[in-house]
Parts: sequence; structure tokens; C-alpha cells
Amino acid sequence: MAPAPNPDLRSRRSHRAILDAALELAARDGYAKVTVEAIAAAAGVGKQTIYRWWPSKAAVVLEAVNDRTGSFSGVPDTGDVAADIAAAARAVIEAVGTELGTIWRGLVADAQGDPRLAESLRADFMEPRNKAWQDRLDKAVAAGELRADVPSRTMVELLFGPVYYRLLLGTDPLDPDNTTTRVDYLLNGLRAR
Repeated sequence: MAPAPNPDLRSRRSHRAILDAALELAARDGYAKVTVEAIAAAAGVGKQTIYRWWPSKAAVVLEAVNDRTGSFSGVPDTGDVAADIAAAARAVIEAVGTELGTIWRGLVADAQGDPRLAESLRADFMEPRNKAWQDRLDKAVAAGELRADVPSRTMVELLFGPVYYRLLLGTDPLDPDNTTTRVDYLLNGLRAR
């Protein structure tokens, strides 16, 4: 007699197939063209399976992006704030230079009309990174590396805003090789005098 199928194993396989299909379709066709129906068909599951785990296409794709990028592991702290910022900005630029950047643009665009997605992007993705950078920059302020009269939250926005500006609006290419120079330009206005 054959052993009974393991529903947990089947669920894990379905979950993985859905995340993989969502990323593949969003990268190939563009986020806007992806539908729950297309994800279900590509993953070999029913649409109901997706809706049992996620409320929308955006939620599936966001989880797939987070799954691909891995959990946030904090910010660098080598003791050299300029080098730490440049390394982090370079890593962001390299990550968004892949299909993930295209998908991310679609998620951000969708978030403008989807308050749940917008809150999820802020709370689950941006805020942990913002908080970690605020803590790192507060440490640099305490060490006399940065000005004390600029709130660390504003510093984070000044440091990483240009990357997202270029990513989301396509004003200029994102160049990881130019990161150190750009950080230098910016920090000349933030350094302690």
C-alpha cells in the first residue's frame, strides 16, 4: 500500500511554486501585466490556493521579492560612515539593477492606489531599513562624523532618496561604480564642521 500524501509537503511545494511563478512572470511580462490567474496557471495551482494565502497579486509578488532578497540583516558598521553608506548604496543599486528593480517599480506604482500594499511596503520593507540606518547615523553623529543638527531620518532620506528617485523615475542610470563619489558629494554637506 502506498503511503498517504503529505499535505504539508504539498503546501510547501505549492507555496514555493507560486512565489517562483510570480517573480518569473513579473520579470518577463512586467508587474502590471501579471494576474493571479497567470500566477496560478504557471504554478500549477488553483486561483483559490493563492487567495487562501494572499489577498492580492501585490501581496504575492511582494512576498516573492522579499523571499528572493532574503531577510534584512542590518547595515554595515565598519567605523567609517562614508564607506558604510557607499557599500550599502552600491548593494541597493546592484539589486535594483536586476529584474527586481523592474518589479519593485511596479509594486511602488501599485501602492499609490492600494493602501494595504503601501502600508506593507512601508512597515515590512522600508521601516526596518530606515530605523537601522537612523541608528547607524546617530552613532556617527555621536562620534562627531556627521552634523548633529540634521535629524537622522532626514539624513536617511537624503542618502537613499536619489537612488529611489532614479529607479522610480528613470531620470538617469543607476551606476554602482559612481556611488563613492556621490556619497562624498552628499556627505560634504553632512559632515561635522
